[in-house]
Amino acid sequence: ETHSHSGKRVDPDKKVALETPQTFAADNSKAAESETHTSRRIELDLAALSAAGFIRPDAPRSQLADEYRVVKRPLIDNAMGRGAARIKDGNLIMVTSALPGEGKTFTAANLAMSIAMELDNTVMLVDADVARPTLLNKLGLPPMRGLLDVLVDDSIDLSQVLLRTNVEKLTVLPSGTQHPRATELLASDAMVSLLEDMARRYADRIIIFDSPPLLVTTEARALASHMGQVVVVVKAEGTSRADVMHALATIETCPVKLMLLNQARALTQDGFAYGYGYGYGYGYGNGN
Repeated sequence: ETHSHSGKRVDPDKKVALETPQTFAADNSKAAESETHTSRRIELDLAALSAAGFIRPDAPRSQLADEYRVVKRPLIDNAMGRGAARIKDGNLIMVTSALPGEGKTFTAANLAMSIAMELDNTVMLVDADVARPTLLNKLGLPPMRGLLDVLVDDSIDLSQVLLRTNVEKLTVLPSGTQHPRATELLASDAMVSLLEDMARRYADRIIIFDSPPLLVTTEARALASHMGQVVVVVKAEGTSRADVMHALATIETCPVKLMLLNQARALTQDGFAYGYGYGYGYGYGNGN
């Protein structure tokens, strides 16, 4: 007579497949079922978010939504292995900037909203700017347990702190309980293991990280080294070329880097105007 890890008796003559972490990670249906049962559901105020300039998945077509359709398409293709070359961990996408105040959180949230509108993909939006978390506040939510809690407490599973939303294909992972060594945790072995698990657990999921600015902390650079794709948000007429070049130099090892120009002025019949307040330029390269 033998016993399983759960303490139940097991017939030694029967072949029993123990549900190890590895087989659990490979079983998308079981992982999804576990996450659904343990994660918390929250309601996003979509009307308030739309009024604040965010994409609303159920809203009519808009210029902003169209712009993000252009931005997301190559990211999705790279994530799903449909690009020119297969990219390791292409479904891990970091949104960052050279300096604070360039619109990276706005960009990360809208990119996640746009991807949630896809028929074939789900998306997880992660607040990885653990030193100065603002994502939940912008989404109209109070602070909650999240990423840092998973990193410091082995008894907390990722599924326990995920927030399922009323946007069907969007889940949110808060930054979590503030910790005195929060930024160091992003560069820890525990974070590396968590990223590996997140990248492989769901074949159809794209994970968007709102990360710290590249020139403010070294942790953002450490995080970038584990990403398949990095989107660098640049504030038009607000970020110096030198800062942009310096920021790009810190993420040379990332396979795919894209630059997104935020708050660019558009030319109208009456001259320059901001329109929706956000315009986007798109650049892309492999190590360039």
